[in-house]
Amino acid sequence: MTDDHVRRWSLRRWATLLGFAEAVLLVAALVGGGVALKTFDDARTRLVDQTGPELLQATTLSTGLLNQETGLRGYLLTGQGDFLTPYEQGKRQEAVAVAELRRLGAVPGTEAGADLDAVQRAAEAWRAEARPDAPPPQADRGKGLFDAVRTALDTQQRHLAAARDAARESLADANTILTTMLVVIAALVLLLFLLVYLGFRRTITRPVIRLAEQVRAVSADDLRGEVRGDGPREVRQLAEDVEAMRRRILGEVAELERAHELLDTRTHELERSNSDLEQFAYVASHDLQEPLRKVASFCQLLQRRYSGQLDERGEQYIEFAVDGAKRMQNLINDLLSFSRVGRRAGDHVVVDTGALLDQALANLDPVVEETGAVLTRGALPEVRGEATLLTAVLQNLVNNALKFRGEAPPEVRVEAERDGAEWVFSVTDNGIGIDDEYAERIFAIFQRLHAKSAYPGTGIGLAMCRKIIEYHGGRIWLDTTAAEGTRFRFTLPALEEPEAVEPVENADHVKSEEE
Repeated sequence: MTDDHVRRWSLRRWATLLGFAEAVLLVAALVGGGVALKTFDDARTRLVDQTGPELLQATTLSTGLLNQETGLRGYLLTGQGDFLTPYEQGKRQEAVAVAELRRLGAVPGTEAGADLDAVQRAAEAWRAEARPDAPPPQADRGKGLFDAVRTALDTQQRHLAAARDAARESLADANTILTTMLVVIAALVLLLFLLVYLGFRRTITRPVIRLAEQVRAVSADDLRGEVRGDGPREVRQLAEDVEAMRRRILGEVAELERAHELLDTRTHELERSNSDLEQFAYVASHDLQEPLRKVASFCQLLQRRYSGQLDERGEQYIEFAVDGAKRMQNLINDLLSFSRVGRRAGDHVVVDTGALLDQALANLDPVVEETGAVLTRGALPEVRGEATLLTAVLQNLVNNALKFRGEAPPEVRVEAERDGAEWVFSVTDNGIGIDDEYAERIFAIFQRLHAKSAYPGTGIGLAMCRKIIEYHGGRIWLDTTAAEGTRFRFTLPALEEPEAVEPVENADHVKSEEE
């Protein structure tokens, strides 16, 4: 297996290999550490729980036998019974020590058991000769027998001390093994981490760094350099995906450049078209209206000069001609105004919609006086837009409210309320209303719901209102929930820190009220 092949392993394969190596190391460390710890614990237990107590009990046994020998000797020399107290205590100490030594392992068949048996035999032989009630000559022979007891005790002490030293040596050896094992485990762990670091750096980190440098170059708009990846399969796959994305972006950039070139061409064409439209607007506003004005003027001259000389039908024909010429002029003016909305972008500045409503009402003052209309308003805010266009919207909506009235005097209310990031304006009247089925149709150009003889107009007003409101980033609609009359609503974006303008106080025909 080549080094390059190993470097191209997948990340999953690398993770599996490293996981297996870590598991093997962990198991080996646990086994080795467990064995060393068990050896250390056994040595410590032997020293603390066996050889130490055995040596202590052997000392107690020796003390008890010496107390017996001392007490018995004092009694035989003085004849006083008080010397027998140490003798009896020594016998009890001997019994307790022998029982503990047997429990600790001094049983027949072991060295400790043989030593204890020798001590007991020597002690029994001594007590058989040296008794409190024995005659002095027999008691004197007990001295030689107790020397045998001393010899047996010395042998026992020597063997137990040797066992203790061996246990200490075993404990020291176990401690050395445990320490060595821990050092070896720590060294293996450090070695594994070093190998993992070097392996990741060579097979993963470096390929990822190289790929990241190429990706940063692509993100910095250097789309000409090819993205290549090496290392693990996932890194190479990521490099292939980035390369595919680079090629796709490169193609899209080329397409955008072609689109920009086409857009520039269309822009120049549109500029020429707008220039032609400007020329047409000039012609329409001057050259086309001039003949209409002449027709209207001469028809009016005929009407005045030959009034009473023509029959009723002739005068009616002249009146039709004058009216048609005037309506044609109004239609041309409205069409020009409609076509200019948004085409000649003016400055969008902060305007007071209350002041705009005042201007609209001033323009409609004759109609208001004629109809006896009552107009009320709420507090109207400041917004950003073109004052002339927004004034035209308010004037159109109020004019419609005055035009399409019922038998009662018109009542019109204009107000606004904040709704999130926009203001919602409403113009409400008590007029004849509009059926819900025409809620969308009325905003189409040249759409009329009534005969010209009943309600004059060109059918462009509401279409122009929609175009102006949409040009300002809002929307306009007929509120079909109005209980009576008509209510139009439209929205305009609110300023970042909106400040509602106080309503204008009553002036002649306009009533104001605080919301």
